[in-house]
Amino acid sequence: MNETSMQSTQDRATPGRLTKVTRLLVTQSRPADEKSPYFDLVSKYNLHIDFRPFIQIQGESYKDFRRQKINILAHTAIIFTSRNAIDHFFRICQEGRIEVPADMKYFCISEQTANYLQKYIVIRKRKIFNGTKTATELFDLIKKHKNEKFLFPCSNIRRNDIPEFMDTSGLHFTEAVMYDTVPTDLSDLDIHSYDIIAFFSPSGVSSLLHNFPDFKQNGTRLAAFGPTTAKAITEAGLTLDIEAPLPNAPSMTGALDLYIKKANNQ
Repeated sequence: MNETSMQSTQDRATPGRLTKVTRLLVTQSRPADEKSPYFDLVSKYNLHIDFRPFIQIQGESYKDFRRQKINILAHTAIIFTSRNAIDHFFRICQEGRIEVPADMKYFCISEQTANYLQKYIVIRKRKIFNGTKTATELFDLIKKHKNEKFLFPCSNIRRNDIPEFMDTSGLHFTEAVMYDTVPTDLSDLDIHSYDIIAFFSPSGVSSLLHNFPDFKQNGTRLAAFGPTTAKAITEAGLTLDIEAPLPNAPSMTGALDLYIKKANNQ
């Protein structure tokens, strides 16, 4: 994001929409850590915060997976971008009685994802490569092993960066849908009772429109983490009021703090 777009994002809060915030909906699960910055916002601004995941994961059945006609054992390397991908890969293998060979290589998006593999394998005995956070770092690792046959366990909804990179690099690559990202049933939710709704993925925005097809934003402020989420909000014809990360607010809670402080005149 360049300096001009950063500035426009910071000035996004127009006076007509900058009204007091008392109720916030976070479209994720409640943090396990009670020291989460979200709870600091509660005490700082006397807010009511609800946490409600807008999307859920459903595993593909082994029967449905077989329809993709993918031979897992014909591959020599697996690309993992999330814990969900790891869980459902090994679930499919278990249901299909597929024994993953000890010399299988694993390429993980982050160290955290790589460490999660120990739930299923003895990681000190396996060939595991990981970036620190970004797909670009993962690509650099993959380039060094261009002769491998890569399998990419993923959701029915996924980013395009990895498939596009593999395709343009001419690498042996198979995409395997092993789980689905679907909207959560939100029919019990009074969606218009919230001053701000915070989104973290385009799928969350899609879930809003799926559950509330006649949704009228009116005075409800929408917050987005990441450019793809922001784009999903604006492409849906909705107004984006709060965007993260920002130079002075690298987290969603930081961006919310700046906005609420201004809206509540504190």
